[in-house]
Amino acid sequence: MKKILSVILAIALVFLFCACGGSSKAKGITIAIPNDTTNEARALLLLESLGYIKLKDGAGITATVLDIAENPYNITFNEVEAAQLANVRKDVDFAVINCNYALEAGLNPAADALALEGSASAYVNILCVKEGHENDPLVKALSAALLSQKVADFITDTYAGSVISVVENPTDGYDPSIDYAALSGSEISVAASVTPHAEVLAVAKEILAEKDISLKIVEFTDYVQPNNVVESGEIDANYFQHVPYLQDFNAENGTHIVSVAGIHVEPLGIYAGKQASLDSIK
Repeated sequence: MKKILSVILAIALVFLFCACGGSSKAKGITIAIPNDTTNEARALLLLESLGYIKLKDGAGITATVLDIAENPYNITFNEVEAAQLANVRKDVDFAVINCNYALEAGLNPAADALALEGSASAYVNILCVKEGHENDPLVKALSAALLSQKVADFITDTYAGSVISVVENPTDGYDPSIDYAALSGSEISVAASVTPHAEVLAVAKEILAEKDISLKIVEFTDYVQPNNVVESGEIDANYFQHVPYLQDFNAENGTHIVSVAGIHVEPLGIYAGKQASLDSIK
């Protein structure tokens, strides 16, 4: 009888262990991802490319966790404001962080990321203005400065592959169609993320200063206000976002922000939190 009771007890314990998530696979891990639509999709597409999840057919650059068709490793996703992802890293197993916020947190995407996007061509960071101001002389002057060889070299030398210039035919920093003498003494203002955008703009500022044009760089730590202040006319332009984000923002907020020029890409990366290796997912 004792043997029978022992066997029954052992079987019961096995079932209890499984029901409570005793196996590492059942328990799963937690990954923090950006909570804005397009960057959340980027994070999910990166995880899908690594084989950790499978998205529904047709899910693309607006995918959310609701589009996950298969989650074989029982990953729990924490949707977090992009600017806070580096801060919550210590509380989760992994975090998928935008390059600019990784750099601001002292991380080197090229060296510290456990995985990076293989191609971020759809996510070129752009200079933007309110619709109707694309051909303003000061806007064209700023665009030419950002599309310069000097800026391209700065990006390459400073970020060593963490930020990549996409300018194929860099200018000398100036637009031959502009009467720079007529702009002498003028100022243009730009909203930007701190890193790398404000740092890149500092180089453009030097170029414009050669023509006696002032560039006022206003730094923001979120992705919402830079578009709002351009829409309101408080600031002339901004430089912090990619086209899919801008399109989604305009659609949701009724804003009228347009792209003027594409400058660089920032591959999204997965960074260690409580776990040091992606092998722990499996």
